[in-house]
Amino acid sequence: MKTLGFTYWQDGKDWIGYLDEFPDYSTQGSSMDDLQQHLEDLYRDLSAGLIPNARRHAQLELA
Repeated sequence: MKTLGFTYWQDGKDWIGYLDEFPDYSTQGSSMDDLQQHLEDLYRDLSAGLIPNARRHAQLELA
């Protein structure tokens, strides 16, 4: 099982979040579970190349 980091917050009744690897693409849900399902769907679309020119976030290791 792969784990992914995500950032989230609650705005009124909505839960909003984005995958840390793809910070330009946010989604929302009516609950935390709903948000996580939307994030999984978003990850599948992004990693399958269904969203063209997706920008990613990465870490650079310096020596």
